[in-house]
This record gives sequence, structure tokens and C-alpha cells, in this order.
Amino acid sequence: MDTLIGMAIGIGLSAACGFRVFVPLLIMNLATSSGQIHLSPEFSWIGSPYATAAFATATLIEILCYYIPWVDHIIDTISTPAAVIAGTVVTASTAIELSPFLKWTLALIAGGGIAGLVQGSTVALRAKSSISTGGAANPLISTLELIGAILTALLAVLVPVLCLILVGFFCFVIFRKVGRLIFGRMKFQQR
Repeated sequence: MDTLIGMAIGIGLSAACGFRVFVPLLIMNLATSSGQIHLSPEFSWIGSPYATAAFATATLIEILCYYIPWVDHIIDTISTPAAVIAGTVVTASTAIELSPFLKWTLALIAGGGIAGLVQGSTVALRAKSSISTGGAANPLISTLELIGAILTALLAVLVPVLCLILVGFFCFVIFRKVGRLIFGRMKFQQR
């Protein structure tokens, strides 16, 4: 049971990494430091005071960069692969009782995959916002992404099963929109 809860926490935190890379890492660090969650021994450094300082600094810089016009697009370019890596590491760190092969396979597919999916949807939303509003709505998008990262990470730590259900629903909605877009264009082209 602890393994399943650990995976739910990891996947929820990975989804939060798709919104912001360092916010969930900071929340994970604070939850580990307070004894709220437990990590695999090889990832115990995540709960250290040095990691707290590093994650807090990186979180502050990341948040500020998303409010600077055009820098937000540069940060998106950097954050996309970083979110996948962070999602993979976060999920692997919470999978305590799994073999290394299974741990890293699940971490890459579930953790990295969900982080990439969420990050990709936020990048698409920011691009659409930039085109339609000339970037004027990007600070609002940044604020919503920050709120999403905080709420998702807190839910993952405090109520992991509910967070996993919400993440699953988010994936369903995204796949449905993408499916409609793809198959709607195919039907239009066939006419």
C-alpha cells in the first residue's frame, strides 16, 4: 500500500512539475523535512537544508522570469525538458519498495510523461495567448500556472489519491481535445 501511495504522490508532484519545475520540488523538500513524506534513501538529499535553499532560490527566480515579457518564452523552452526530468526524478524518489528497473521505468513513463503532457499544454496555452493578445494575457496565464503548481503539489502530498484522480481527469480532457482537433481536421480534409 505504501508503494501505491508513494507512486500517487510522485505522479501528482510530476504533474505539478509540468506547471512549474521548482515549486513542487520545494514543496516536496518541505514535506520531506517535516516528515510528511518519505523518499528512497538515494534521494534523501532532497530533504536537506541545502536543497531547501537551492529549491527556494530556483523557485523564486522561475516565478519572476515568467512575469517578464519574452523571457517567459525562453523559460518555456528550457522548462519543457527540465519538467520531464524533474517529473521522472520526483516519481523515482517516491517509489520506495520497487526494483530499480521497475522504479525507473514507471518514473520515466508515468512521471516524465505526465510532466511533459502538462508542460506541453501550458506551452500551447501561452503560445495561443501570445498570438491572440500580443502577450498581454501572459501574466494571467503565469499566475494560473503558479496556482496550479502549488495546488497540485499540495494535493499530491496531502491527498495523493484525489490528486491522482484529478490528474487522470486532466489527461482525459487533454487527450479528448487533441483527438477532436486531429480527427476534426481529418474529417474536414476528406470532404
